[in-house]
Amino acid sequence: MTLQQTIPAPALAVPVQKAAAQPRRFLSFTARILGNGTDTGGLHAVELQLPPGESSPWHVHHDEDEWFHLIEGEVEVLVGDSRTVLGAGGFAFGPRDVPHGFRVISATPARLVLLTVGGRFSDFVAENSEPIEDDGTADAAAPDIARLVASAARYGQEILGPLPA
Repeated sequence: MTLQQTIPAPALAVPVQKAAAQPRRFLSFTARILGNGTDTGGLHAVELQLPPGESSPWHVHHDEDEWFHLIEGEVEVLVGDSRTVLGAGGFAFGPRDVPHGFRVISATPARLVLLTVGGRFSDFVAENSEPIEDDGTADAAAPDIARLVASAARYGQEILGPLPA
């Protein structure tokens, strides 16, 4: 037996095709905002290129769940009390209201796509990043943590400090 049901698309859901996203300096990462939530019905997608040894802050999202899909390299993902190592093709989930973060553990750079549903994660990244001209890479300048913490609060997030060892 075949079951068929038409699922109506939201009125704002239209096919979106864009050129490659401009690279941005976010923290010390190179980021590309692939989907901004407005064009995708609430799905935010951000690709990060991370140097060896780099990590995110230990943080929590209150308005969105987050998925981690590793394209290249190797990262350790911490979600609450759990730790998992992802290789290329690996996937992890960080539910809202649970502290999480990640660090690159490979000797080579990592490429990671972060997906969130709910909230405004890509808007947070856009607010806290600068375009990188000529498809260069992010420099290693330290981010303004006070500014990042204040911005995170406006987007339903908390920066809890450095990633636990």
